[in-house]
Amino acid sequence: MKKVILVICLAFGLTQNSNAQVNFGIKGGVNYNNTGKESFKDATNDIADGANAKIGFHAGVWFRGNIYVLGLYIRPEIVYTEVKTEYLYKNSSTDYDFKKLDVPVLLGKKVFGFGNVFIGPSFQYILDDQFNFSELTTDEFDKFSVGLQMGFGIEFGSLGIDVRWERGLSNSETKFVGNSSSVTIDNRTNQIIFGISLEL
Repeated sequence: MKKVILVICLAFGLTQNSNAQVNFGIKGGVNYNNTGKESFKDATNDIADGANAKIGFHAGVWFRGNIYVLGLYIRPEIVYTEVKTEYLYKNSSTDYDFKKLDVPVLLGKKVFGFGNVFIGPSFQYILDDQFNFSELTTDEFDKFSVGLQMGFGIEFGSLGIDVRWERGLSNSETKFVGNSSSVTIDNRTNQIIFGISLEL
């Protein structure tokens, strides 16, 4: 958690130093986590091939300050995210959900006056996870990880719409154990994110 707080402070510092005027607002949207059996390590045949992505959601705040280099801007965000995936475990459908705090720090550029493209790291801290099967309980839990976000968006006055792809980069795993089996799940996200933002 200390790493997340440090990243937030650094992002705010960069934004404040980049320009005296800082824009900010709120945001929210939905996300689809695309994963499969490759997410599992040391799993038995209890796990069926593939997984079904389910709709998750996110909500948070964003800040943006201009950088006087090639018309770039920096946009740190603080976002609460819920990621949902459905697996077939022992011939029964079960959900794996986890809640995380995301701090993307995006470097972007406006194009054509109303559009923008961006890319940057996303620092993630998992707050909670749940594998909805009574036989298994959480044994080991990696909470902090780093990912990458990139995407594009358009703006209509104070309203913005964007589409992003996010991929986890660092190893992040959760191990579940039971009386007769254990499952290790790779928590690295691979998701498409649809968001709407409002400048305040």
